[in-house]
Amino acid sequence: MTPAPLAARLSIPGGPLFFPVTAYGQDGSVDLDAYRAHVRRGVEAGAAAVFACCGTGEFHALAPEEFEACVRAAVEEAAGRVPVVAGTGYGTSLAKWYAGLAEAAGADGLLAMPPYLVVAGQEGLLRHYKEIAAATALPVVVYQRDNAVFTPDTVVELARTDGIIGLKDGLGDLDLMQRTVSAVRTEVPGDFLYFNGLPTAEQTQLAYRAIGVPLYSSAVFCFAPEIALAFYRALQAGDDTTAHRLLDGFYRPFVELRAQGRGYAVALVKAGVRLRGLDVGEVRPPLHEPTEDHVKQLAQVIERGYALLDKEPEEAK
Repeated sequence: MTPAPLAARLSIPGGPLFFPVTAYGQDGSVDLDAYRAHVRRGVEAGAAAVFACCGTGEFHALAPEEFEACVRAAVEEAAGRVPVVAGTGYGTSLAKWYAGLAEAAGADGLLAMPPYLVVAGQEGLLRHYKEIAAATALPVVVYQRDNAVFTPDTVVELARTDGIIGLKDGLGDLDLMQRTVSAVRTEVPGDFLYFNGLPTAEQTQLAYRAIGVPLYSSAVFCFAPEIALAFYRALQAGDDTTAHRLLDGFYRPFVELRAQGRGYAVALVKAGVRLRGLDVGEVRPPLHEPTEDHVKQLAQVIERGYALLDKEPEEAK
């Protein structure tokens, strides 16, 4: 797939962007059957794209052969219905290698995560992502967070780079994002894409939408696709009443629970998938499982969220 078709498919999604967890068996090895079921259910539930083996999918914990097998499985389960974007990362050489594995597995694009460990300057970051883009035929979305934070000028240069089609923001600095969107719009007119990539992005998406960032990742879609879809459709329709009801009754309590443990942005999501009936196993080290009490609280939050879907807003009564 060339950059333009993937960019076009992502720019007009029909649902949330799905970041599946990676399933493990009781012995800790990758469970491809459970993973396939998870991806298949997400696509059939209305995901607009599958982002395989990214942050929620524990990219950091996968051996190269596991990564390639999972990407290939996601591609096969998506069966062309929606694009599959694979993660890549670490240092420049390894990122290019993982890009090659993703390309061989049939992925439609890449999400380039921050480089491992080092805190680099803008010049070095720019070179890193340009080399990744030059090493693959796959379109690249660059992920801004942690040690990979860009000035607007750097994002302008990224947008000018062949093969780089978008920026996913996991930082949450709305002032910086507004200046970035403005700079790219001024200097590189076109269809450069922006994604809200904060954990539980729905919590901030009303604000991101207002500054020109319409796309967002949805970890909630992994375990409660009906809730995620209801929120997505409310955003699309400008139905702030429904969006606020879900934010107040489900998303805020979920985010507050997620904040109770490090790594819960992945571990709590995986627990949610298990609660909803699909055994995807536990997280791999260095992440750890949520406490029993937190899992019970999660079950209650999910139950309340589904109850909200059946509640009519006051204005409609």
